[in-house]
Amino acid sequence: MKIARFSHREAIRYGIVDGDDLVELAGDPLFAGFETTGERIPLAEVALLAPVIPRSKVVCVGKNYLAHAEEMGGEAPEAPLLFLKPNTSVIGPGDVIVRPTQSQRTEYEGELAVVIGRIAKNVAVEDAPGYVFGYTVAIDATARDIQYADGQWTRGKGFDTFCPLGPVIETELDIAAERVTTRLNGEVKQDAPLTEMIHSVPEIVAYASEAFTLLPGDVILTGTPAGVGPFVAGDALEVEVGGIGTLRVAVRDA
Repeated sequence: MKIARFSHREAIRYGIVDGDDLVELAGDPLFAGFETTGERIPLAEVALLAPVIPRSKVVCVGKNYLAHAEEMGGEAPEAPLLFLKPNTSVIGPGDVIVRPTQSQRTEYEGELAVVIGRIAKNVAVEDAPGYVFGYTVAIDATARDIQYADGQWTRGKGFDTFCPLGPVIETELDIAAERVTTRLNGEVKQDAPLTEMIHSVPEIVAYASEAFTLLPGDVILTGTPAGVGPFVAGDALEVEVGGIGTLRVAVRDA
C-alpha cells in the first residue's frame, strides 16, 4: 500500500494511492490508522509533499555498500556507521535543494529510507521488522568539502533542504527484489540492488535503537551505492527505488 502526504485546496492531507486517485485518510496514518473519509482526489490535482516529517531525527548509515566504501577510500565498517540529519533538512518531491554558499562541492547519494512506525528502544534484530511502518526514497545531499574539512559529518550533511524524501511511503516492500537508481539530468549515475547493503534493514533498526530511542515518523537512511558525484545549480536529480517510485528534485544556489 502506498501512502501519500499531499497539499490540496490549501490543506495538508494523507491518502492511499489507488490508480490515478488518492483515497483520503482521516488523519496521519502513523497515529490515526487507515480510516478513510470516503473522498477520492485525482493525483493530478494535488501537490505531493515529503511523505513524513520526522518528529525528532533522521538517522543515516554511512558506507553501507562495499563499492561505495571503496570509492570513498576506505573499508566498510564492521558495524553500521551512524550519523544524524536534523528534521529541518527534509524537503519533498518537486522541491529544491539549495546549495549553501559555504560549500564548493555538493554531492548526491541516492538511498532507500525506512520510516519507523512505533517507539523502538533496544529492539532485537528478529523483532525489528515489526517497528517499520514503511519505506520511501531519499537523497542524502552532502557538502563534501565541508564534511572533509570538519572531520565529522553533521554540518556537511545537515544543511536545510539536504534530505529530500518521497514520493510516497510503501508499507510493503520486497527489498530482495528491488534496486536503487540515481539519475543526474537523466543520466544514470548509481544503480545497485538493495541486496548489496552490507547491513540489512532489521540490523540497522536494531543497532540504531540501541543508541537512540526511535519515535514514530523517524526516518533511517540505509546508505548509498557506488557512483556518488557532484551536482550544481540547474541540475535535476532523480532517485528511483523499485516498488516505491521516483523522487525528483531540482537544484539552485543560495
